[in-house]
Amino acid sequence: MAEKKYNISVEATLEVIGGKWKCVILCYLTHGRKRTSDLKRGMPGITQKMLTQQLRELEQDGIVNRISYNQVPPKVEYELTDYGWSLKPALDALCAWGEKHIVKHYGDKFAVLEDNVLNKP
Repeated sequence: MAEKKYNISVEATLEVIGGKWKCVILCYLTHGRKRTSDLKRGMPGITQKMLTQQLRELEQDGIVNRISYNQVPPKVEYELTDYGWSLKPALDALCAWGEKHIVKHYGDKFAVLEDNVLNKP
């Protein structure tokens, strides 16, 4: 296999957590284990197919653990790995910047932010 080359290190970061949904998934998982249905409920704009794909990619990159319970009906949960938890400071910084951006453009952040666990003080 050819050796991968990056121009700058942020490319490697974005290769793992880039895209519309991965950071949102990771932010939810910083609040504990979640079932797929819990994640889907928190992201009404994501399709089931996309959510499954994003979770599989995060699992392949060692960012999340998939926990499968041997029961009927089947139960699957996702949680951050230790490696995934190392992204928390970056996620916190992105959230803080997003809040500043919302305030700058909309004034009141609660006027445009949904009421969910990620937006509680």
